[in-house]
Amino acid sequence: MSSIHPSAVVEKGAELGEDVVVEAFCYVGGMVRLGDNCRLRHHSTVDGNVCMGQDNEVFPYALIGGKTHDLKYEGGAPGLRIANHNVFREYVTVHPATQSGDETIVGSNNLLLAYSHVAHDCRIGDHLIMSSHAALGGHVEVGDHVNVGWGVGVHQFCRLGSHCMAAACSKVVQDVPPFVLAEGTPAEGRSINKIGMERADFPASSIAAAKKVFKILYKQGLNRSQALRELESLPELEGSVTREIVAFLKRDGRGLA
Repeated sequence: MSSIHPSAVVEKGAELGEDVVVEAFCYVGGMVRLGDNCRLRHHSTVDGNVCMGQDNEVFPYALIGGKTHDLKYEGGAPGLRIANHNVFREYVTVHPATQSGDETIVGSNNLLLAYSHVAHDCRIGDHLIMSSHAALGGHVEVGDHVNVGWGVGVHQFCRLGSHCMAAACSKVVQDVPPFVLAEGTPAEGRSINKIGMERADFPASSIAAAKKVFKILYKQGLNRSQALRELESLPELEGSVTREIVAFLKRDGRGLA
C-alpha cells in the first residue's frame, strides 16, 4: 500500500501505484499518475498531465510538471512522460510540452542534480547525468549516456548525441555529435569523450574509430557535406560508433559545435 503523510495534498483523480511514498507537505495534482515504488520527498510537487513510471525519486522543492515557461502556451494539458528509475534532486524543474497533445519525454536511469532545468518539449534518453545549475532549452534532444556539466546552458532545438559530454560552464548553441566532448562559450568540439567511452566499456577499436571520425569532423577544415562523404568511405563505417555519428550528421540540426 502507498504511504501518504497527513500533511501532503493528493488531489482527487491522481493515480498512485503500489508502495508509493508521499512525504510531508508534498503536492500531487489531480492528473498525475505515479508508478510503483515512486518516492516524493517532503515539499516536492508533481502537477499537471504527468505520467511517471516506477522507482522514481523526487527530492525536496523539486517541481515535476507544472506549467511551461513558453509564452506560446495557450491552455490545455500538454504532457510530461517519465520512465523508470530517475532521480530529481533538490529544486529541479522539468516542464511539460507547450501544445496540447505534445509531450516532454524523459527516459530511464537519469540523474538530474540540484537546480537543473528541463524545458518544454525536450526529449531525453537514458542514463543522463545533468549537473547542478545546468539547463536545457525547449525542444532539446538528448541521447543516451550523456553528461552535462555544472552550469551548462543548452540552446533550444540543439541535439546532444549519445555518450557526448558538455563540459562545465559551457554555452551550447549547436549540436554536439555522439562521443564528442564540447567545451567553451560558445562550446566547440575539443576531443572525443574518451573517459566516458572507457567507463561505458567501449573496446579500444571503437575509441580509435571515434578519434579518427573526430579528426575528420574538426581537424581537416571540411564542411558538413564533405565530412559526411569522407566518413561514408571509411572501412570503419561498419562499426557502430561511426554509423551512429553518420546517422546523427544526416539529420537536420543547428550545425555542429
